[in-house]
Amino acid sequence: MKKQHHPAAAAGIVFSGLCILLPLAVLAVWSISAQWAWPDILPQKFSFRALGELFGGYSGAMDALGLSVLLGLANASCSTVVGTMTARAVVFYDFPGKRWISFAAMLPILLLGTALAMGLHVVFLRIGLADTFAGVMLAHIILSTPYTVKLMLDATEAIGRSYEEAALTLGANSLRAFFSVSLPALLPGIAASFVMSYILSFGDYFPTLLIGGGNVRTFTVMMVPYLQSGDRTIAAAYSVVYMLVTLAVFFIFDLAVKRKKLITDI
Repeated sequence: MKKQHHPAAAAGIVFSGLCILLPLAVLAVWSISAQWAWPDILPQKFSFRALGELFGGYSGAMDALGLSVLLGLANASCSTVVGTMTARAVVFYDFPGKRWISFAAMLPILLLGTALAMGLHVVFLRIGLADTFAGVMLAHIILSTPYTVKLMLDATEAIGRSYEEAALTLGANSLRAFFSVSLPALLPGIAASFVMSYILSFGDYFPTLLIGGGNVRTFTVMMVPYLQSGDRTIAAAYSVVYMLVTLAVFFIFDLAVKRKKLITDI
């Protein structure tokens, strides 16, 4: 039986879709326009200058895009693992300083991002991580881990440990009980943590610029100057690619999680 949607719910879905697609459509038109003055609905002149800037090879935009995706995926993987393990330790075990660890994990959220980035830069200068990819990646992990810890704390508290303990009682070792029982139940939380960390890393600008020192040229580091310069055509082209890549990674990961969950359920 086909499920019927309430008219108000359907209207809300359509409105939400338009709020997402219309700005993207406007940016797409801007990216191929050479002159677009008010009050004309369409540009007076079209140009592929921005596409040449992005895909021509001389700007290095595609190299920066690949680096940003790699950095985002690496950061998301590390942050999600750290968040998952921290959440399990805090929820399932009692140890001295447990509350302080929970509080310390939230400090990067509580502190001003600019001040935190500047403090990290000073530390990284002293230990030799400034102006390096490793330094930028470590900074991204520090900045995104609080979000993964919070998300995984909620997910871990929700599923509890009863099913994992039942698996241990039936003879499974700790690793098998975790990967066969707890991990599938945690997949929604892990997916949310991964996507959140990836988006934070992919869109990060000031900490990347400061700690990378211009040597680590991510897509956002290249895009922001065009946004500030007033060159709407190239800025729009960068913005369209930025959103499309972010959405593509999100949908690919979401599809992978759903497929994994389906296989696990079977």
